[in-house]
Amino acid sequence: MPKIGVFIETAEQAIKKSVPGVITVALQGGEVVGFVLDGLAEKYKETLEKFGVTQLVNLCAPDIEFSKHPEAAGLALAQGVKAFGASALVGVSSPTGNDLLARAAMELKAPLALDCIDVDFKENQVKKSHFSGKAIATIEMKADCFVIGIRPNSFEAVPKPMACTITDHHITAATDEGITIIAVKKPDTAVKDLTEASVIITGGRPMGSNENFKILEECARTMDAAVGASRAAVDAGYVPHSMQVGQTGKIVSPKLYIGCGLSGSVQHFAGMKTSDVIVAINTDKDAPIFTKSDYGIIGDLFEVVPALTKALKK
Repeated sequence: MPKIGVFIETAEQAIKKSVPGVITVALQGGEVVGFVLDGLAEKYKETLEKFGVTQLVNLCAPDIEFSKHPEAAGLALAQGVKAFGASALVGVSSPTGNDLLARAAMELKAPLALDCIDVDFKENQVKKSHFSGKAIATIEMKADCFVIGIRPNSFEAVPKPMACTITDHHITAATDEGITIIAVKKPDTAVKDLTEASVIITGGRPMGSNENFKILEECARTMDAAVGASRAAVDAGYVPHSMQVGQTGKIVSPKLYIGCGLSGSVQHFAGMKTSDVIVAINTDKDAPIFTKSDYGIIGDLFEVVPALTKALKK
């Protein structure tokens, strides 16, 4: 049976929420071999074997902390693919995933496709959104081994319990003298990752200030949601770029997306069009966002959102 390698992306000693969905996709291509870069395969084994991982590999290199050396991390993934005979390497198309998958593909001299929304391992084809979501491209990966990144939340994780073994695999890698990490600035631990969130509430330019985003934050807490922003809100200086959703921000695929004061520009829609359910709140009944939403509320977000928060708290 063919083997599909999966990059098990982790953060703070926890598996990223989108990883099980990627494993479910990988199982369509064959037996799944998971590659772990932080040395904690034993910690993750119970969770991963529930979703069908049959072999979990700790990629190790003497005196190298992969989280601080991306060049070595990409090389480790590539060597893991070669050593365990994987015909493809799959991971989450997150900022970290995109970086390391690209480095691995370069080392493997393999074709690379990121932010994929569908995969067909039988035909070695992937699908990607292009031109702000106006077209879907089908790309054939013509190689014995290829590398793909899956858009977060694009696939539901389906449990498929399997017995899983753990292997330590030592790779040959050296640190890149051209890259030196002098500090790591971590986000507020209370801030949810937009790309991982199943519910997102986003504010546009009408929010008016950073202070007003607290209205969205309070509502988000009642739904265990993440808070996003449009480019207009970011450009106005209300919130940091890390909160931006859209073509020039983060691509998200939550189960529920609530847009507050968004006009519905093509660029913003390209970043959230794959949301399962879209709800728009706007005072302008002719706003383009209403033509792209499943539900619309014509009203002042400063009245509607607090009312929603109050209702949810009950």
